[in-house]
Amino acid sequence: MDGNGRWAKARRLPRIAGHKSGVEAVRKVVEAAPDLGIEVLTLYAFSSENWKRPEDEVGYLMGLLKQYLLSEIAELDRNGVRLSFIGDYSRLSPDILALLEGAKTRTAGNTRLRLVIALNYGSQDEITRAVRSIAHDVAAGRMAPDAVTPADITARLDTAELPQLDLVIRTSGEQRLSNFLMWQAAYAELVFTEQYWPDFDGESLRRAVEAFGVRERRYGGL
Repeated sequence: MDGNGRWAKARRLPRIAGHKSGVEAVRKVVEAAPDLGIEVLTLYAFSSENWKRPEDEVGYLMGLLKQYLLSEIAELDRNGVRLSFIGDYSRLSPDILALLEGAKTRTAGNTRLRLVIALNYGSQDEITRAVRSIAHDVAAGRMAPDAVTPADITARLDTAELPQLDLVIRTSGEQRLSNFLMWQAAYAELVFTEQYWPDFDGESLRRAVEAFGVRERRYGGL
């Protein structure tokens, strides 16, 4: 969900105005996703590198997260959305952690859409944690080094219980993954759009899904 700051700058607004409008885009996309046949939607909300941003901006982003969870959870629950979170989000404040756990518990039985929010997430960190876990098992004699497979790594990623990643969409014109689901995206289709995230809506999502639908996916074969 890239381009909040540039969206605001283009309108001579403070960066926080872009982040606030970005939350509105989240609402539109979450509402549209189930009708497009999307079962799992993962949103990269806060990366492990975002801590480098100015302290006041980080604080505002955390406040927006709290506000979103408090204001949207009832509607998400009514609409059959199940909330999950990935990343090393234990670093977040205790009040936010309590909200995350409450949201997961409240929506655990919903099946219309799985909404996954990446918080303090970085793909390199995720893979490192998975490999470290395997290394501990190897050192303890529970696994043989030569027996480790890609499936073993996949099973220890934050996304282990999620289906295979099919499509990655990046807004704002940037054409890179920026440390997002890099292992999972090995055979995913990529769609890049010039739209800034606050301008992305249900129609934008539909166009991305249609572009995905005409791709020929060979997974390395003919």
